[in-house]
Amino acid sequence: MLAAILVKTVVYGSVYALAAIGFSLIFGVARVINLAQAAFSVLAAYILYGLVSPVIGVQLALAPALIISVGGAILLGIFMYKFCVDPVREHHGAVLLITVAFAMLIEQGLSMRFWSDPASVDSFVQGSSTIFGVGVLNHYLLILGVTVALVTALQLFLSKTRMGIAVRAVANDTEVASLMGISPAKVLMITIVIAAALAGVSGVLIAPLGYFSSPHKWGSLLMLLMVIVVIGGLGSIKGSIIGALIVAFVEELCIYDPLKLFGYGAAYLLNGFVMLAMVIVLVVRPAGLFGTLFEEEKL
Repeated sequence: MLAAILVKTVVYGSVYALAAIGFSLIFGVARVINLAQAAFSVLAAYILYGLVSPVIGVQLALAPALIISVGGAILLGIFMYKFCVDPVREHHGAVLLITVAFAMLIEQGLSMRFWSDPASVDSFVQGSSTIFGVGVLNHYLLILGVTVALVTALQLFLSKTRMGIAVRAVANDTEVASLMGISPAKVLMITIVIAAALAGVSGVLIAPLGYFSSPHKWGSLLMLLMVIVVIGGLGSIKGSIIGALIVAFVEELCIYDPLKLFGYGAAYLLNGFVMLAMVIVLVVRPAGLFGTLFEEEKL
């Protein structure tokens, strides 16, 4: 049982981390709290479901379907930011309302076609492997591999490339970055693309696990993302990863209930225990585990 808990902690923690990193990245660079981040994950999952299943009469191969699914999340993210968020970016209340409105529009748009249909697709890779005597689905290994690759690529981008250094500069001080010849508008657009892409990838990776039971699932996923970034420290990529693993571990403990404290498991108390974990962390560290909102280390 412990092995199963640890495996699922890493798997679900990985996909949560991808979406949460995008959430933190947008805040760290643009000081924007994007409440539509979870909805982009749901959107990508349902686009994939629609493209590879006969539900809408179009059945594509997996590779082009994945590209279109993630690309759809990216395009909508660009549209939302360019035409709706950027003009009012300094008005934080308006930004919150716009992003949550976009999330609800995505939900309603998907519900018109799928309603309560789960975004159920086959695993990208079939079968399982044995690692240290534990059977692990190959799709789990794929999720872990993709997550490690993307996080590593993002860290290298931020630390080794000129555009990545520009992103860090804008995150630290927009005015100084502008004086250095960096275009904040270009940097913010790149950030939005990265964040939406991470959300889209997390959505398509978790779709085969049956996570998106309906288009309404974005609300519970958004709650988890917010808890993750609060635990890790809003604006911290490293914190988002650690926070995602903590949340996933608490989830799996509730589901499996290894000590049999609740008889048949405590899955119905999952949200309460996740919130409790957040409260405990905030009592010890009010800024989160790696809460460096306005320091260079946040990215």
